[in-house]
Amino acid sequence: MNRQWAFIDTGFSDAAINMAFDECLINWHSEGKIPPTLRFYGWKAPSLSVGYFQKVENKIDFKALHDYNCQFVRRLTGGSAVLHDNELTYSLVISENDPDIPLSVQEAYYVLSKGVLEGYKNLGIPAEYAVVEKQSDRERTPICFEKPAFYEMVVDGKKLSGNAQTRKKGVLLQHGSLPISINTTMLFDLFQFPSEKVRERKRNSFSKKAITLDQLTTKKHRYETLKEAFENGFKKGLDIDLHPLELSQDDWDEVNALAKTKYELDNWNTNLNKERASIGKTSRIHP
Repeated sequence: MNRQWAFIDTGFSDAAINMAFDECLINWHSEGKIPPTLRFYGWKAPSLSVGYFQKVENKIDFKALHDYNCQFVRRLTGGSAVLHDNELTYSLVISENDPDIPLSVQEAYYVLSKGVLEGYKNLGIPAEYAVVEKQSDRERTPICFEKPAFYEMVVDGKKLSGNAQTRKKGVLLQHGSLPISINTTMLFDLFQFPSEKVRERKRNSFSKKAITLDQLTTKKHRYETLKEAFENGFKKGLDIDLHPLELSQDDWDEVNALAKTKYELDNWNTNLNKERASIGKTSRIHP
């Protein structure tokens, strides 16, 4: 018998709302208010998200963010920066003590990303898991799609999707970016480089490292098309049934409050880890 999960598609929101919602999913599942849950969402405007531990000073070009009207937010999860634009994004929460979830971070990625793999199969994309060599894993880049991590999706060695995880309050959160297309001009303009020559070299080599759905096929994919393919993909890949998650106004008030008191703040988005420790601690709404 398949496991019973909740499912919600929250549509297109600002970057701060999107990240606040993912954190609220952790809180609600930890409190037993919701079962394991899969969420799909999009972005109202181009948005650059940076990893929890990622340094942004002298790395991110904030003037370029302003010029492109690109939103900026820091994730709860680790990893490098991701430009969210024309894509489907997913997140899921499940207890880290669930018998189906391995203790190993890498093996948990493998299990939970089966839904992503099946979703690409539904679109006719011959994706496969990336297996990263140790030397490659030590290489650093501020841009997520320049290098695959363990068990992310690749086609012919080119990265197709990016995923990240965190474990808090006994709950595992995994979310990932499934890009339809990537504006590489914007992407590389959002970072600081030693020179324009280096920027152009990086931009030109990007096509050898990453690829998108629209580049792989002659079709122009849409959010709704991906939603159907990956909803069925997660059902098959994780052996689950999905039922709609209904939220109350209080739930949405909690999401909005957390966005305002945490994810909209420059202190959260730009400060170092130790300076962010107490931000958002008092944003919970209690009846």
